[in-house]
Amino acid sequence: MKKFLLGLALASISMSGMAQDEVPVEKYSVSTNSFWSNWFISAGFQYGASYSAFAHTAGLGLSNSPLKDFRRDLGVSISLGKWFTPGMGLRTKGSIFFAGHNAASIDATGAADAEAGKIKFLNIQEQALFNLSNMLCGYNENRLWNFIPYIGAGWMRNMSDNVNSLGASIGLLNNFRLGKKVSLYLDLSYNWSDYELFASTTNYGSSVANTDRYYGVELGLTYNLGKSNWNKTPDVEALKALSQSQIDALQAQLADEQADRDRWKKMYEDHKCPKSDPVVIKEVTAAPVSVFFNIGKSKIASRKDMQDVKELAEIAKNQNSKIVVTGYADSKTGSASYNQKLSQKRAEVVADELVKMGVSRDNIEVVAAGGVDTLTPISYNRRAVVAVK
Repeated sequence: MKKFLLGLALASISMSGMAQDEVPVEKYSVSTNSFWSNWFISAGFQYGASYSAFAHTAGLGLSNSPLKDFRRDLGVSISLGKWFTPGMGLRTKGSIFFAGHNAASIDATGAADAEAGKIKFLNIQEQALFNLSNMLCGYNENRLWNFIPYIGAGWMRNMSDNVNSLGASIGLLNNFRLGKKVSLYLDLSYNWSDYELFASTTNYGSSVANTDRYYGVELGLTYNLGKSNWNKTPDVEALKALSQSQIDALQAQLADEQADRDRWKKMYEDHKCPKSDPVVIKEVTAAPVSVFFNIGKSKIASRKDMQDVKELAEIAKNQNSKIVVTGYADSKTGSASYNQKLSQKRAEVVADELVKMGVSRDNIEVVAAGGVDTLTPISYNRRAVVAVK
């Protein structure tokens, strides 16, 4: 059975290349979610084999191996868990098996007395989960396959003979994404208890070699409760740089307007017409605003960017001005034709938001600039720029 489980694990590892995304995953830090986020519930069917301490101490050999038909049994399980980070989580798992065996009646006499020795037993474990896919390859909420080893400990009970036992487990959980909320899982487990679980009347010794063991394969579904993804930690330095660039652009505009006012003032003073009260024309200027996107995406990364866009939209509506939305993509990722289409989508998404804010579609011009590398770091190029024309 150990060779069988090892073969399945190696097969899973060999499939990892097929589970990668077409677009390279950008590694980044994530924000800590609230206590009520990232919970999940799982339910499935188990198929496995039990192997008692008696088989170790009596020297029964392969004639009573865990692969024998009379050792095989079926069960069901349900578990509730939470991910505290994309790589580490805990789950409480309960399993009930309907056809285990009693060592005294089966291990000693063989398959002939298998039905007489059938028992029901319960296994409740608290298990620590380690998502190596997120730890080693970076967090990606759209990853098709996640490779999750685990280790646990808990309580086991022979319900037919009213015997309790401490238990422990190690295993490999494979999660296959079916959608945002649902995934299919394949769980390979190795469980062991003290010597009393399957043979309540015989003392075979308390060493590790004399523990009862259970090998399991489980297939089921997992449902994510509430928020199931992780938000990217804001890049403070990038936000500061963006704010400074907007301030610099506004200062440059103010300087140009001041120069125009000085020029018109001089022309007025040099003119010999009778002086009259000057007419003040009040016009509000607005600096261009940038809206950022994640790699390969046309969905706005942060709704906070839209606050500045909303203010600019109000200025444009009051002045009946036209707005130009220019979409960009970073040239380091994807082909030129892909980046051209992506920049077009990004510009149109922002244009749709402006329409929702009350700006007439006739006053919005959409421009697709394609892939560029004008800003550093490269992630700054994944944006759409909104400006009053």
